[in-house]
Amino acid sequence: MTQLSFLGDMLTTLFERRAPTAPAGDTRSLDDMCLALLDAGGEVSGIALAQSILDRYAALTPAEKRTFFTFLNDVLEISPQGVQAAAQTFAASQSVADYRALAQAAEPRRQELLRRLNQPPGATRALVNMRTDLLAALAEDPNLARTDLDFRHLLRSWFNRGFLVLRQISWETPASILEKIVEYEAVHAIQDWDDLRRRLYPQDRRCFAYFHPTMPDEPLIFVEVALTMSVPASIQHVLAGDREVRSPQDTSVAVFYSISNCQTGLKGISFGNLLIKQVVDELRQELPGLDTFVTLSPIPRFNAWLSQQTEDETARTILQGHGSADMIRQAASDYLAHARTAQGAPFDPVARFHLGNGAQIYAVHADADLSENGQHQSSGAMVNYHYDLDLLEQNHERFVQNGDVSMTPAFRSTLTAGPETT
Repeated sequence: MTQLSFLGDMLTTLFERRAPTAPAGDTRSLDDMCLALLDAGGEVSGIALAQSILDRYAALTPAEKRTFFTFLNDVLEISPQGVQAAAQTFAASQSVADYRALAQAAEPRRQELLRRLNQPPGATRALVNMRTDLLAALAEDPNLARTDLDFRHLLRSWFNRGFLVLRQISWETPASILEKIVEYEAVHAIQDWDDLRRRLYPQDRRCFAYFHPTMPDEPLIFVEVALTMSVPASIQHVLAGDREVRSPQDTSVAVFYSISNCQTGLKGISFGNLLIKQVVDELRQELPGLDTFVTLSPIPRFNAWLSQQTEDETARTILQGHGSADMIRQAASDYLAHARTAQGAPFDPVARFHLGNGAQIYAVHADADLSENGQHQSSGAMVNYHYDLDLLEQNHERFVQNGDVSMTPAFRSTLTAGPETT
């Protein structure tokens, strides 16, 4: 990890840029400033104007931000007629100049605006925050989806795997980052600093996060890992304050018990698959004795699915709080194996993530999450997904091509027939 830290520091330095001070007192409208930025020829003046636009945008009300997104969506749109004409010209000539003209016509001007806005120091973070605002506006105006596609296109390029830096989070990590780990933990809330210390400090616990050089103090996604001797059946056991702490060299199982995405503005830009695979590589290099990699995952839409099974007596019993552990375990197992969306994908989003990464369903446990959130989402049920390194690729291909849900033979033997689509 020392080499990775050095690389992260080096990339951060390379990505730091000094910009001229933004001009004060610009009386133009925000729309006119954006159009001027698109026409700006000088790099220095362009950076200063970009900073002015970002500053002006940050002061807008939510309603004014929606108006700004409408400007991006409608005024800076492509011209279908222009694209058609450029395509016909290129089809006839096949010249480089006509290809360039076609490429320019096919790209909305808002993409170039976003590139130019991404020049001053801190601009990437500001644009990630801007997309958070866009997602909120999109909920009210679905037409803004075109602009969101352009944001996603650019963010995927800017947050390419080659730019991401993996860092281990420990008790010695700066407090400013630790505070964000507490804030962003989305699976099992961190109650206080003592709770955080129990997850980071013991020698059989690990935490890793991805960072981007332009946002060195903002984790993008992080995973918490427990090193154990067996596959755990409850989060209470994993997080227990009085559990026995083991030497890492005496463990054989790595348990990914919490994966949290930190930046709402990067929704749809997937890092989880990369993170898990790189963390597995890091752990195997440090601890060659580790031979089993599993998750202890929530089943966040189990109760929501049960509530739709209006004619099912078992579903009603569980939702009323009267289901036995065996009943909940069986129903949750059948749900993960059989429940589908109308498009044929697994109904549960966490299942879609891990199965899409090539994992297989290993075991389901009742009374595994006794927290209020765990009871509300899944009546306390949790699931282990097994990352069998020899089967990841073929499991992934079967899932992508045929929608096959990979399961261990032991788990498959517990199943009953269940409804397929909801």
